[in-house]
Amino acid sequence: MLTDNFGRKFYYLRLSITDVCNFRCNYCLPDGYQCDNDRNFLSLAEISRIAKAFGEMGTEKIRITGGEPSLRKDLPEIIAMCKQTPNIKKVAITTNGYKLPEQINHWLDAGIDAINVSIDSLDPRQFHTITGHNKLDHILKGVDIALTNNTQVKVNTVLMREYNGYDIQRYLDWLKDTPVTLRFIELMQTGDNQAFFDAQHVQGSRIKQNLILDGWLPAIRDKASGPAQEFYHPDYQGRIGLIMPYSKDFCASCNRLRVSALAKLHLCLFTEQGLELRDYLQQDDVEPLKAHIAAMMNDKKATHFLHENLTGATKNLAMLGG
Repeated sequence: MLTDNFGRKFYYLRLSITDVCNFRCNYCLPDGYQCDNDRNFLSLAEISRIAKAFGEMGTEKIRITGGEPSLRKDLPEIIAMCKQTPNIKKVAITTNGYKLPEQINHWLDAGIDAINVSIDSLDPRQFHTITGHNKLDHILKGVDIALTNNTQVKVNTVLMREYNGYDIQRYLDWLKDTPVTLRFIELMQTGDNQAFFDAQHVQGSRIKQNLILDGWLPAIRDKASGPAQEFYHPDYQGRIGLIMPYSKDFCASCNRLRVSALAKLHLCLFTEQGLELRDYLQQDDVEPLKAHIAAMMNDKKATHFLHENLTGATKNLAMLGG
């Protein structure tokens, strides 16, 4: 079992397969994707070896991320490969939903278990302002298709004071009859968004207080769950999750590691650098890879250092899919 020096166990791998994204979200890539590397992204064989190694070390859940993972034409093969890996019980994907209606059936056929879709506003004009795309109705159509197929759907919403921080009621109205988990995510400071962060950060704790006052109840977490605190209400079909990286003891329940599309292990979203895996991905024998990963776990820190305004090597969230 993968563990660190603080007794935390790691059941969950976030696997980035590309850092390319076709959206221009104002909190992540306001100027669009800028290619600043050789784009030597993980191959199918390398992905297979990563999944096998982590599966043998206790990982039960793989989330496929980007950038935007649907930009890879071999995404269905990647999903199927992860799903067929021994010990991997759940395969999920995080997407901006741009190609969701056209591709979701292919993902379902490949074995996808859960889908996270980024929807930062339910107002079409505001959605366009945030993302640079007029695709809200198209993306919501994809969500409906997923729900019709009994697929677990979560919707990610990054809180921003001027853009959606005062529009919580619209989401609540939507959740009355829509069986998704809506996750409000606190805006995080990265290497290139200091001014934007200072102007737009909203504390999730305020929303949590209001939810509790309105009768929302905490849900039980699974050991392979992400970092959200989830709440349910008997009068709502949907749930609400809060991801609050600036809250006390946020890192105490950390159960996830990240591998970038460039074959680097990131022990935290905000580490100073990724740790190279590629040399260990060129052979089918994954024992050396497992030993290398286990040794690097000694470098995992007790917490991120966001409270000290240290964001590590993370220039933007598209680098690792958050």
